Formats: sequence, C-alpha cells, structure tokens
Amino acid sequence: MSQKRIAIIGGGPAGLAAAELLSLSGHAVTVYDAMPTFARKFLLAGKSGLNITHSEDYARFATRFGAASARLRPALDAFTPSDIRDWAAGLGTETFVGSSGRVFPTVMKASPLLRAWLRRLEAQGTTLRTRHRWVGFADQGYVFETPEGRSIVHCDAALLALGGASWPRLGSDASWLPWLLEKGVEIDAFQPANCGFVVGWSESFRERFAGEPVKSVTATSEAGTFPGEFVITANGIEGSLVYAHAASLRDRLLDRGSAALTLDLAPGRTVERLTRDLTRQDAKSSFSNRLRKGAGLDGVKAALLRELAPERDRTEPGRLAGMIKALPVPLLDTRPIAEAISSAGGIRWSGIDDGFMLKALPGTFVAGEMLDWEAPTGGYLLTACLATGRAAARGIEAWLDR
Repeated sequence: MSQKRIAIIGGGPAGLAAAELLSLSGHAVTVYDAMPTFARKFLLAGKSGLNITHSEDYARFATRFGAASARLRPALDAFTPSDIRDWAAGLGTETFVGSSGRVFPTVMKASPLLRAWLRRLEAQGTTLRTRHRWVGFADQGYVFETPEGRSIVHCDAALLALGGASWPRLGSDASWLPWLLEKGVEIDAFQPANCGFVVGWSESFRERFAGEPVKSVTATSEAGTFPGEFVITANGIEGSLVYAHAASLRDRLLDRGSAALTLDLAPGRTVERLTRDLTRQDAKSSFSNRLRKGAGLDGVKAALLRELAPERDRTEPGRLAGMIKALPVPLLDTRPIAEAISSAGGIRWSGIDDGFMLKALPGTFVAGEMLDWEAPTGGYLLTACLATGRAAARGIEAWLDR
C-alpha cells in the first residue's frame, strides 16, 4: 500500500491507538490535540490507579456497553482485555488483577505507560502536534487554531477522536458538535454517565457528614442490587456504588422526573433479626442508642436513617428494621456532566459504517467517546476507546486500499 497522509484529531487513547496501527503500516500520520500535552484525561484517571481493563469473563465483559454492545463487539473481539495487558507489557508496563477484578499497572500510574507509548509512536514516524484545536471544515480540509495562527490541513483520511462531554477542562468539551451537525451527522444529546446525584440534604446533615464514606452496604435500583460503598457530598452522593446504578437512575429521572437509590444498611442481618434485636431495646433510650445496640449502626448510617426515615418508622421496631434494610435515598437530579467520569450519547451508530467511517462524510472516521455508548467504570471505558481506535484504523486502511 502506498503511503497516505492521515490526520488524527484528538490525542487521547482512541486517537493514539489508531496512530499506532497506521504509522506501523508506514503511513504519514499526524496526531493533533488542542491541549498542551496528550491524553490528559487518561493521566488524571491514572493518578488514583489506572484501571487499564477488567479481568471478568470476556463473554460477560462484552455485554457491559448497553445498547451499543453488539456494534462494539467486533472491535472488542479484535483487542480483548488480555490483548491490552500484552500491549501494556510490550511498553514496559506490567499489570495485575486487583480484588475487584480490575486490572492495574503494577506501578499504579498512567504516566510511564503514556511516555513509552508516545516514544514508540515517534519512533514509528508519527508526528505529534499539541496546541492544535480543530475548529471546523474549509476548502475540503480541516481547520486548526494554532499558536502560529489558523491553518488548513488536507489529508487522504482523517480520524476524529475528540472525546465526549465530560471533564471539559481536560479537553473533552464536545466543541465539535456544531461542525458535524452542519454536515448532517446525527448526534444524540450527551448525558452524564458514571456520575453523582443531587440529594436535598438538611443543612445540619450536610455540614456534619459531607465527605463521609458509607461502607459495607448494598444498593438497589432497576439496574440490580450491588454491594459496595459511596460518599456523602455537600450536594448529594457519589462513588463507585452510585456509578454502578447511574445509568438506570439517570434514565428514570429523565423519564419520570423522580428516582431513588435504595440502601440496605445492614446487609448481614435479616429484617426478622433486626426486629427482634430492636424490640429488646429500652423504648426510653435515644434513637442513636437503640440503633447502636439493636442494629450495630452508628455514625453516618444512623444519621442517614434520622435524615431520611419518616418519624413513624423510627419508633416501631418492625418498621425501623424495614427502613434499615430498604432505605430510599430520593434523588433530585444528576450532577453536571462536567463532573461526570464519562458521558452517554454522541454520534448515532446508524450514521457510522462497519469501518467506523461517517456515512455523511466519506474519508472521515470516528472513535472513542464521541460514539453513542456508555460503560461502567473499572477499565471498560478505556478498553472500548482503545478498541474503537484500532478498529477505525483498520477501517481507514481498508477504505484507502479500495
């Protein structure tokens, strides 16, 4: 195949994954990113221990992407979680499986992997351009704002890998929407995913417990029942257990205007046992003492019951036991998308061919979080970004070859 000029717009995991395959094939690949450095969201995620992928059974893993699972499956099949671990090892980053099944670099950082990756890309001939912000189309090319002024890039094919709408300060600001909409690309509105929720806490509860973790509970929504922990915030709730229910709760809020996350504050005890133990307590004792002695609850868990359980359910042991096992936390809204870990919505799959090319713009391909899919935290998001970037690269090669 003769060398072609390929522009990759967006220097996150999806764009870099595509650049790796295309430059290895000998094409003249340039990666453009608006920010001063590449993969800033990737680096931020790695500060607390990068979830590079997940170790669960692959058949189950491949279903974690909601309605988009079937469209993503070929890309995931071609770059599975085990392939990602091998790829990272090839860049000098060994990985291990944590107790949650998540796969982490042994160094628990993203920066060594990214540095090695960028060195490999440059060694393969990839040109890396930072501070190049894409601002639309002109003269059959792609217009960039750069420190030296505006420039127009002409190429044989281009990949857009500009992210969704979460973490705009790191570059994923969805500023690309108007330019694609003008070209007839159909896009579903972005919504927060893996997000926190607003709860109308009382001032006293907020002042005392904002920042407190709630551990060893289970939470139930239409998504199912899962164990874990979350954090009380000044505005509501967030954390891994909340994120596991986020899509279901968000959609219910949109559809019905109300939603609640139901907590089991004592997963190791039955309603019957709690009722017996609470009945034994002196009715003249304080609410806090009855909870502590009869249910083993104090601190933030006791405060949640005081905050959310109706007064009539706090005095009768059977009702109180029922609240402990199924305490609804009423949600008012999602937190803003700028605070969300990821986003749902994006370019509709109906407008993308099997090679990840936009049907409305032949020669322009898309990958990563620009596409309409969402996934839970734990390595699923990064895996799909890497996989779709590589799949789009193969689509570009096939299109150029034709």
